[in-house]
Amino acid sequence: MGRIKARTLSGFMELLPARQAQFERVRDTLAKTYELYGFTPLDTPVIESSEVLLAKAGGETEKQIYRFTKGDSDLALRFDLTVPLAKYVALHQNELAFPFRRYQIGKVYRGERAQRGRFREFYQADIDVIGDGALDIINEAEIPAIIYKTFTSLGLERFRIRLNNRKILNGLFAVLGLTERAGDVMRTIDKLDKIGPEKVKTILVEDFSVPAAAADRLLAVIQSEDPLAALESFQGKDATFDLGVAELSTVVKYLGDFGVPADHFAVDLTIARGLDYYTGTVYETVLLDHPEVGSVCSGGRYDNLAEYYTEKKLPGVGISIGLTRLFYVLQEQGMLNEALPTAPADVLVLPMTDDLSPAIAFATACRAAGVRAQLYTEPKKFKAKMNYADKLGVPFVAFLGEDEVRDGVVSLKDMVSGEQEKVALSEAPGWLRKRVEERSAGAPIRE
Repeated sequence: MGRIKARTLSGFMELLPARQAQFERVRDTLAKTYELYGFTPLDTPVIESSEVLLAKAGGETEKQIYRFTKGDSDLALRFDLTVPLAKYVALHQNELAFPFRRYQIGKVYRGERAQRGRFREFYQADIDVIGDGALDIINEAEIPAIIYKTFTSLGLERFRIRLNNRKILNGLFAVLGLTERAGDVMRTIDKLDKIGPEKVKTILVEDFSVPAAAADRLLAVIQSEDPLAALESFQGKDATFDLGVAELSTVVKYLGDFGVPADHFAVDLTIARGLDYYTGTVYETVLLDHPEVGSVCSGGRYDNLAEYYTEKKLPGVGISIGLTRLFYVLQEQGMLNEALPTAPADVLVLPMTDDLSPAIAFATACRAAGVRAQLYTEPKKFKAKMNYADKLGVPFVAFLGEDEVRDGVVSLKDMVSGEQEKVALSEAPGWLRKRVEERSAGAPIRE
């Protein structure tokens, strides 16, 4: 029989055990942080009816989706976590308590061209707050606090949350007479950091027939060091604009109360975040030392989450972290905290007697104390057993020979320092737990 070459498809990430342990630590940190703010965990099917998933889709989504048939069923793999959330809320709206706060960390699938750091199967980590008919602006002010807490809990400090409000952009374009060209203007403005203001103005004027005076006025506002102050001259000229400024000012006002330091957020009028989707506050989060990565956490406010599935108006606000891509970048930049343990066990228990009862009892006692214990009973030589512990990175090895059993002690070897000492059997689980906790202290990421 011919052998099949073992391989992993392009765009799909597989990790070795130690890296997987690091990934799970990052994932768990996100989940714990989200739960601190009252978000409930949610899971939805990876496979949905194509009709449900593609209700609002089009363009690139249609091209990238994994779609197939099974019998008479037209099915597709979810391409994000927001559409399944919309279906879920529409389906269970009478059973849920609003505002409904959920987090979901799960895999999504997009058949786009695989690139360095870009995957076809990847984890997203989302939170959303969904209202029943209305949703208070304070929810939009709380989101940056959750972003700040999440990233600092991971161990990151050098990042900035950039804020804008979609109503301000729409109102600004209306005042300047640019509503019909809003999409083209916004896409051009988005290139400001890459090509500079002069080229942006040239494109606006020559390609999209924006009056030079309007282009100058627009660029002056969006490049202002104090954007909110720069917007004052436009107030009173458009109701949508005025509402957007009021909303953004409210969000900024309460950020300090929510615990977000002033140097970790900034108003940035160039941020649009899905011009045809978001309706209020929008967010982008960038790593200051790695701007080439782009936004590592983004999202915003939307008026009607489930309009394709129910007549009930369900406004919301949410953010998403591309977890797989973020982890890949952190790994590439050497920012993962390698000092934290990645072994599947805290102690490897090696029986040194024919009777396994003492070793089994000790492993059981360790587990009862919250110490992860693995019992190794394979008929290998002593050196092979120690090599096994070393390869896994297990921090401690426990020996239970006849002398130890007779004296009621266990010999514990520290695999990092090489030191070994005998500890009373009754005290050993606590002894191990204290040292394991000391070594496990610290954030998953280091800058």
